[in-house]
Amino acid sequence: MAVAKKQAAQEKQTMTTREDFYAAGKALRAKTPRKSHAAFNRPAGRFDPVRLLVASSKGRLAQLIPIRYGRMLPSPFTFYRGAADIMAADLVHTPDNGIVVQACGDCHLMNFGGFATPERRVIFDINDFDETHPAPWEWDVKRLAASFVIAGRNNNLKAVDCREAAAAAVRSYREHMAEISEMHVLEAWYSYIDLKALIETTKDPELLKTRRKRMKKLMSKNSPALDFSKLVEQRNGRPTIRENPPLIYHIDERKDPGFSRRVVNALNRYRDSLPHERRVLFDRYSLADIAIKVVGVGSVGTLCFAALFLSGVGDPLFLQIKEAGPSVLEPYTAKSLYKNQGQRVVVGQRIMQAASDIFLGWAQGDNARQFYFRQLRDAKVSALVETFEAQHLAEYGVACGWALARAHSRSGSAARLAGYMGKSDVFDEAIADFAVAYADQNERDYALFKRAVRSGKIEAQLGR
Repeated sequence: MAVAKKQAAQEKQTMTTREDFYAAGKALRAKTPRKSHAAFNRPAGRFDPVRLLVASSKGRLAQLIPIRYGRMLPSPFTFYRGAADIMAADLVHTPDNGIVVQACGDCHLMNFGGFATPERRVIFDINDFDETHPAPWEWDVKRLAASFVIAGRNNNLKAVDCREAAAAAVRSYREHMAEISEMHVLEAWYSYIDLKALIETTKDPELLKTRRKRMKKLMSKNSPALDFSKLVEQRNGRPTIRENPPLIYHIDERKDPGFSRRVVNALNRYRDSLPHERRVLFDRYSLADIAIKVVGVGSVGTLCFAALFLSGVGDPLFLQIKEAGPSVLEPYTAKSLYKNQGQRVVVGQRIMQAASDIFLGWAQGDNARQFYFRQLRDAKVSALVETFEAQHLAEYGVACGWALARAHSRSGSAARLAGYMGKSDVFDEAIADFAVAYADQNERDYALFKRAVRSGKIEAQLGR
């Protein structure tokens, strides 16, 4: 956050009131007009998206790469979810007004959802931070808006409804940023989006009924003990993570000598990354089993483990141990301040989220691979975006825009951002136009990707 720190120091010298910050943001329109965000102009000699995608698979587990491509293949929507590298390379050529925030880096609508806080409130927030990095705030807004157009097209919605969903997300971002800019600093930091209250805002009675049922089920059935029954089986008299090759499988110590020793060493380093009071809690558990678990779309092929821990009386704890590489944003911004990319993810998550998992931590393996740790499941719920009609998609856009505004405000100046965007819909409409244009570009890139699969240049394994 060196750039953001310098930015904050300069602001302190010249601005002392919220009005000063708001005026400074408004003045940035002269340098970067709000309407300038509307276009997506393909840079001359634009990179080959397929080649960039293949390059991003370097260092991944070779046997899992076809699964990654297979998960991207079904539609332009699934392709977009796995192509953060491609959009990052495009975003650097788009206008920005110079304000840097802690960015998500992969801010599409499927990376938002509900989860339980340490206090057991269920909140709505961003929930994926693999690519988090300080970057221009517009990049997250543009990737989010484009995802709504692409998702709407995937649901066969009318073009006008797809664009409106994107505009609704940006409008919500702008309006909530303005609200946050009026709050005291700590008031804004403590703010969160209550999922139960959010559910009640829908205007669709049937959807409201469905969401209430899902929330009730979430609160009554989501627990480590229930996960234990789903994910674990007894093998040779001991609890073992149930295999489902090639998506969940164990490492054979005979083929990879020293694996168990490396796991123990990494866990010790992870423990050191935890605050002292969390170490006391973690020490009540012992590792019972660990297996590779394939997750997500863009992450497939990077090392990811599910680890089962048991307390002295048999209470289960599941941790996800996920490999972390450099953010897709780093080549186009500043180098990360953190030597361990897992620490980059953890710090970024703690900055952006209203509340974070108590077991968040990081470590480096003996083989120099870097990881971050979190609970595998903790009362999590995701939106069924594939079922959304126009009204539902627009309502979901309001929620995501709100969550992103709250997240960005924690590292950037809400008043400056509010001043730049203003009270009219100029910025909303510009980003909505960009979203449509980039959705078109995504479809062109997807067509090239499909052609590469058909020709055998890329191997894709479907149904995994």
